[in-house]
Amino acid sequence: MTLIRERDAMAAPATKIASKTKTRLFHAKMLVTRLEEWCVEAETSEQARELFAAGAGHRLTPGESIEVELEHLFDE
Repeated sequence: MTLIRERDAMAAPATKIASKTKTRLFHAKMLVTRLEEWCVEAETSEQARELFAAGAGHRLTPGESIEVELEHLFDE
């Protein structure tokens, strides 16, 4: 029983210090580049390129983030 009370007494100051620190919520604009796999039905590769450029096709996988860049941090 004594060990538990000593441990609780030692943890109490750390809890008081942590409660004095206030956290804030920050918002940011992020530029995220993802590599995704898409498919489109076409007769030739040139036609497929044109269709992709026009926004046609279907996404096969949601993709992985390959680059993330912080554009602006809002500190209000």
